[in-house]
Amino acid sequence: MRATFFIFTLFFIAACSSLNPVSREAEITNPSADSPLWSAIREIHPGDWQVIFNNGPRALDWRLKAIDAATGSIDLQTFLWSSDTTGLLIEKHLIKAAERGVKVKLLVDDTFITEEDSFITELMNHQNIEYRVFNPYKRRSDNLLTREILNLSEFHRLNHRMHNKAMIVDKRLAIVGGRNLADEYFGLDETVNFRDMELMVGGPAVVRIADIFDNYWNNQWSFPIEEIIQLKPSSSDTKAQVNSASKNPQLHEEVNQQALVANFTMLVTDAYQGKVTVIADDPPGANPADTESAPVQLATSLESYFSDARENIILVSAYLIPADNIENTIFNLVENGVSIQLLTNSIQSNNHLAAHSSYRNHITTLLKNGADLHEIRIDAQDRARYILPPIESKSLALHAKVLIIDHDKTFIGSPNFDPRSLRMNTEMGLLIESEELNRAVRNDYAIDFNLDNAWRLALDENDRVIWQSDEETRTNQPAASFMQRIEDWFFAHLPIEAQM
Repeated sequence: MRATFFIFTLFFIAACSSLNPVSREAEITNPSADSPLWSAIREIHPGDWQVIFNNGPRALDWRLKAIDAATGSIDLQTFLWSSDTTGLLIEKHLIKAAERGVKVKLLVDDTFITEEDSFITELMNHQNIEYRVFNPYKRRSDNLLTREILNLSEFHRLNHRMHNKAMIVDKRLAIVGGRNLADEYFGLDETVNFRDMELMVGGPAVVRIADIFDNYWNNQWSFPIEEIIQLKPSSSDTKAQVNSASKNPQLHEEVNQQALVANFTMLVTDAYQGKVTVIADDPPGANPADTESAPVQLATSLESYFSDARENIILVSAYLIPADNIENTIFNLVENGVSIQLLTNSIQSNNHLAAHSSYRNHITTLLKNGADLHEIRIDAQDRARYILPPIESKSLALHAKVLIIDHDKTFIGSPNFDPRSLRMNTEMGLLIESEELNRAVRNDYAIDFNLDNAWRLALDENDRVIWQSDEETRTNQPAASFMQRIEDWFFAHLPIEAQM
């Protein structure tokens, strides 16, 4: 009886009034700051420059260095931010920047924010830090499922998320790519880590990235966090954890400003100098669920670049659920002599089984259309490239979103090649036109296609899918268990692909 009453109460609450968008005076980040560091970088490369972050620990180290280099502003936009070693290290450095007088603005999607994230309080205790939540849930709960039930009446609005990832420092430097702010994206997790990629960029393109951030920051669905969440005091355990993480020289070593300028000078001297096109979806209008404000700007651009390939394509996507037009494009490109290599997650490495089940329905068509299809192995032989030791008990998954086209174009960003990224969530990324950078990214991913790191899928003489490694050929998916195969089969028969 109590359970029935509880469920009834939840549904009653869920039927209550919706959250209304807010209107407030626009805030624009100050013009590009100047400092000895930025002057030194401009002398090396006055135009656009790019550095590839293929390795998680290195990406974290340089992210912290970039925060430490700030003198005027830091704008940070992300989908997920955990209160683990990575999240706490970034928090500590942002607070230190604010104490130097740097204006810090944080914009985080509300999908995984719960009241238990008490470390947010530390960020809110400084006058130079502003924190906003994008497309928030009106009715809160520490439990994500309960929160979904409480907000059922607004499902269509809340089903559209901000998946963008960007950090802009002084409007002089930006980091854009696939990584969220959590241990598993930087090779620090104790069990499962992601193979990911992002770019640090400087030059005129940074102003365009900053303008996109401002558009989202001033959007009517970006709410000050204090209007949404009842903040809790930060625990002493949290502070002890960040202090412990700060002393780990494997992650980051504190240096003075002179050494910081020297480090950045060395980094930028070896940077690539490609032409940069910033591609991003517009933030939503009156309601994120309105079809007229659907975030398709990035999808339209990517599909156009994909279709224009003349020699070869390498597509790396954590979730791969191609629409009919993409499958047809693959067939036509292969017919015209374009080679197409695809890399995605295997059933074991995919952290969203339902997404893998939707992809499963496309495998045969992709192979018949001529695609060279590979799936990341959780026991990839070379996973030490992306994970801090010891690695024996740690597995690998794929989170990168990369599109390499011909010999001169490379896209790195936040979107997967699936309906959710290309039709529902907002996304952003960078298209770089550079033969040198294209070649470097190809080299970075060549090892991931090796058969000791990924399964190669093919069709046998009876058009049945087989999985090939360096040691064996399987006729069944290399799943974790028989039950995982059953669950995969079940989800594959549900009409859920459009939501994946």
